[in-house]
Amino acid sequence: MAFVPKTQPYNGKINAVTLGTGDKAIVIGGQNVLPFYTFDAPIENAPKVGIEISDAANEWVSAGLKEFYAGCTTMADYAKKAETMPGADFLCLHFESADPNGANRPTADCVADAVAVAEAVTMPIVIMGCKNIEKDGELFSKISEALQGKNILCLSARSEDYKTVGASVALAYGQKVGAETADDINLAKQLNIMLKGLSIAPESIIMNVGTAAVGYGYEYVASTLDRVRLAALAQSDADLQMPIIAPVSPDTWGVKESTASEDDEPTWGSVEDRAVDMEVSTAAADLVGGADAVIMRHPTAVAAIKKFITELV
Repeated sequence: MAFVPKTQPYNGKINAVTLGTGDKAIVIGGQNVLPFYTFDAPIENAPKVGIEISDAANEWVSAGLKEFYAGCTTMADYAKKAETMPGADFLCLHFESADPNGANRPTADCVADAVAVAEAVTMPIVIMGCKNIEKDGELFSKISEALQGKNILCLSARSEDYKTVGASVALAYGQKVGAETADDINLAKQLNIMLKGLSIAPESIIMNVGTAAVGYGYEYVASTLDRVRLAALAQSDADLQMPIIAPVSPDTWGVKESTASEDDEPTWGSVEDRAVDMEVSTAAADLVGGADAVIMRHPTAVAAIKKFITELV
């Protein structure tokens, strides 16, 4: 008697959210099974990999990144080069220099960079701010206006600014909005409900439910990812069926394992290898936990994760 495996597709389904336009547009989400459970049902859209491009990229010290981006000076230069990186599905413009507590780069300069990138590339674009509530609200609104019709995603709306960010990004300019919370399923659900209360369509929302580098309180990230995904699929909770994006690179490239010099930690091995390993480990953990997209930086790490995705899907 032949063995017939029992499959477990769920009634609940993750929303499918489209980013970008034209041939390079991507769809994030859409599955009704747990991550990589292809033995239960086909995965409609494989997880996607985004490439971080910072307006402070000229300060990156990684030898591999310097080699890959050799000759690049502007964000548009970096973006055009990043678009050629094997495994890339979309680009993430990180305006960390806009922080008023840092370089306080003017919003107008950031908008000009975003427009230049949009004119230079065809991949979908994600916008990441500087984590300052007031500055990000201004930044997201101005960039969304300047890139109308490009179907971008802005990361992120938070409980403190969801009304202004949601209204300008999604309602006024028709872009996609990220819902950012910190490792708590109840906070994630509440923020989604509040965004929907503004009449933002669920298909215009992507969640960032919290991130951390592996080894740095990652158990909170893991448990949140698991609980969110199970609630969305097994309980058909429509308020948690938005796809999840995980900004991996900002966290993993800032921890001690990725920054400590070989002189300071001679037994740890190559600092470049350590950083790549942290990025790969974190991205893989996010993906098996339920992330539908990850944002990364190093071409070696991107290649490893793309192979990981391809072989499992």
